[in-house]
Amino acid sequence: EDLLGCFRILVIADEDGRAPREHLAALGDLQFGAWNRNADGVELDVVAAVDEIPPGQSRIVTVRGREIGVFNVKGDYYALINRCPHEGAPLCKGHITGRMEADRPGEYRLTKVGEMLRCPWHGWEFDIRTGQSWCDPDHTFVRSFKVSVEAGEALVKGPYVAETVAVRVEGNYIVVDV
Repeated sequence: EDLLGCFRILVIADEDGRAPREHLAALGDLQFGAWNRNADGVELDVVAAVDEIPPGQSRIVTVRGREIGVFNVKGDYYALINRCPHEGAPLCKGHITGRMEADRPGEYRLTKVGEMLRCPWHGWEFDIRTGQSWCDPDHTFVRSFKVSVEAGEALVKGPYVAETVAVRVEGNYIVVDV
């Protein structure tokens, strides 16, 4: 977590902006759903390759024990906690929609198409880009997280150091020192 308690969630791509798993496998120790470090030593949570979340779609991932929805809104990625602030519904399983607006009765227009998320339990709507409630934007919001797309080549490939445990043989027994 950074100083604000926010995770840095990554969707990764190759230099062409795509990230087929075959290409990513060549990167070595990169782990989806695990902490990785970039060249500056910053901890990163890699959650998906860009081609795994197409525009208009989302994916629910677990990052450090929290369920988070990652959304692709017209090629930009956003992340929201998978919990509605109203009554705790799995918000990110809701319908991605737009916002209905009207200047006067009988004249309606749909705006923010593909940018609004409707709670599956009670229909509360939230802006995917900001987490703000459409009904009460000054007081109700869903926690959002920073998301970035980074080239897989930018992630450190090692060296990684595994924790080691001393093992010795005493007589006919193997002893592990912890």
